[in-house]
Amino acid sequence: MSGLVVVGVDGSASGLAAVEVAAREARLRGAGLRVVHAFVWPAMHVPLGPSPLGPPEGGLRNMVERLVAEAVRFARTVEPEVDVSHVVVAGEPLTVLEAQSRAAELVVVGSRGMGGFVGLLVGSAAVHLAGHARCPVLVVREQRHHDGPILLGVDASAAGERAVDFAFAEATLRNAPLVALHAWTTWNAPLPAPQDASAPYANPPGALAAEEERLLAEALAGHRERYPGVDVERRVVHGRTREALIEASRSAQLMVVGARGRGGFAGLLLGSVSQALLHHAHCPVAVVRGAGERT
Repeated sequence: MSGLVVVGVDGSASGLAAVEVAAREARLRGAGLRVVHAFVWPAMHVPLGPSPLGPPEGGLRNMVERLVAEAVRFARTVEPEVDVSHVVVAGEPLTVLEAQSRAAELVVVGSRGMGGFVGLLVGSAAVHLAGHARCPVLVVREQRHHDGPILLGVDASAAGERAVDFAFAEATLRNAPLVALHAWTTWNAPLPAPQDASAPYANPPGALAAEEERLLAEALAGHRERYPGVDVERRVVHGRTREALIEASRSAQLMVVGARGRGGFAGLLLGSVSQALLHHAHCPVAVVRGAGERT
């Protein structure tokens, strides 16, 4: 066994859904699974043990131990052959998961939470985790498909190469086809060189679409050679990125996107686009940072 998958739990149904997906990812990778809970209460200086007036099994510390034990039992039930460990770390959830990601090849979290992970994937917190984790982050929605293709959002930028590689690797692990989707509009497409130098902004009909097709093919070329067993569908969509991805996610088992990009994916995890993907995608979403991106 090599490698490690980390899953954040907080006692919520969303957290248990993340445990199920994380256990499967660990099995596919031949990796271990670490169940992590961020114990925020010590920093708030509240009593952690049982109340003198209550049962001996009460108190925040015992509650946390029970919810973590439940998550570990569930993971072992889902994937009995996976080596499951657990850790309770005192600290704020995003900081804890960020630190845990340094030793992991994948961090898995639920799309909604309670307790220590409340608001984990709302607004700036989602941007923070996806932008600062040292490995890909997989956000699990409770509605998910166990079949269908891997959906890859391609923007043909250098920063998106790791996302492309991650998607091909996932398709191989899951024995699933890959749909590589590139969305463009006239506002974000790079202009091809005009054929008529006297009309520098004139291009023949279809030139922009042909250029986007070429960019998508180039972005996939090397990866298709490294993963020859993956069945790839190239899909170029004239339209807005988030709408195209959300619609395509209806039939996908996983969506993979880069943390930043060019053109239609510029600022992918900033503002309205990130909110749309994290809250409205119909499948889990994996966010993969590019090489050299700042922490």
